[in-house]
Amino acid sequence: MAELAYALSEAPRFDAAFRAAFAELLAWRRDVRHFRTGEAPDEGMLAELMDLAALAPSVGNCQPTRFVRVDDEGRRALIRANFEAANRQALMAYIGERAQLYAKLKLAGLRDAPIHLAVFCDEATEQGHGLGVRTMPETRRYSTACALYTFWLAARARGLGVGWVSILDPQTIAETLDVPRSWALIGYLCVGWPREQHLIPELERAGWQAREPHPVLRR
Repeated sequence: MAELAYALSEAPRFDAAFRAAFAELLAWRRDVRHFRTGEAPDEGMLAELMDLAALAPSVGNCQPTRFVRVDDEGRRALIRANFEAANRQALMAYIGERAQLYAKLKLAGLRDAPIHLAVFCDEATEQGHGLGVRTMPETRRYSTACALYTFWLAARARGLGVGWVSILDPQTIAETLDVPRSWALIGYLCVGWPREQHLIPELERAGWQAREPHPVLRR
């Protein structure tokens, strides 16, 4: 891929068919919580997805993203307990019909997903030599979010489903996975083959929140 990029005399042209397919990919990118059990993607595909995630933009080219694959069942059990405790706390923030609806939502595929990936941002990385982060250090975390989303889209293009779990206590996750203190949890991903295919987001189908267009302000 790098050799091809250096050999081209001009940027590649993405035709209308590619742009339409890309728009379709964005529309079909789902937060998957229902996975087929016992069917894991092969290691070659996962390695390819990691290579593509490394192409995501990062501030100062610092590439602060750190993927931690969680295979140990004991650690997975602790993470499920972490989620269940955080989910109970979250439920207490709602009342009435909204609380009843929240209690019915399936908000993670932690039990079914064959692949678990914790995604961290290394906030002490020396890569990039501090370029672009002196006034906005949070851009390192934004860079990791870009890598996470690149992985997500690449997975969806191959038929894989990804679920982003955020109802977690991040400090406890870091302790469970024994990572350096400078690593900040950005997301916990459940990855596998989806059991269902839906164009409409699950939260919209459940009546929680419809998708709205982004407002654009002019100044």
